[in-house]
Amino acid sequence: MNNGKILNILNDLVQTSRDGAAGFRTCAADAKDPALKLYFQDRAQSCDDAVRTLNTEIKHYGGYLNTSGSTVAMVHRRWIDLQTILGNRDNLTVLEECVRGEALAFRAYEEALREEMPDSLRTCLNDQYEGVRRNHERVRELRDEARRNVDLA
Repeated sequence: MNNGKILNILNDLVQTSRDGAAGFRTCAADAKDPALKLYFQDRAQSCDDAVRTLNTEIKHYGGYLNTSGSTVAMVHRRWIDLQTILGNRDNLTVLEECVRGEALAFRAYEEALREEMPDSLRTCLNDQYEGVRRNHERVRELRDEARRNVDLA
């Protein structure tokens, strides 16, 4: 695989990770539960760490750093904001949107890992993919728990 293709993959994942960090920060701001706020803040930091690692790889392959997130993620964050403004800002609404955002990140890493790439880069991306997978699973668990609590109320 040539460096141009590698750089495209890495830049896409940087955008995905930046978008994830911004999405988690939005969720933290909108969540009512203090423990949920802390969880989202921690996940935002984890996404920021992923961006730093990916930027190191971009430099390694001779690329330049992109400093903006995607338009799709910006629209998704605005949708979260709109739903919470119009709704009652409950944790379930925030978690529903967080699950959607994490599903996008999960698919982005799956697509990236389908590509041919050097083993060292594959190892790096696979480690990040596992983190995204764990985030996605945990957010779904939290959402399902919030659904059960709503049903019991």
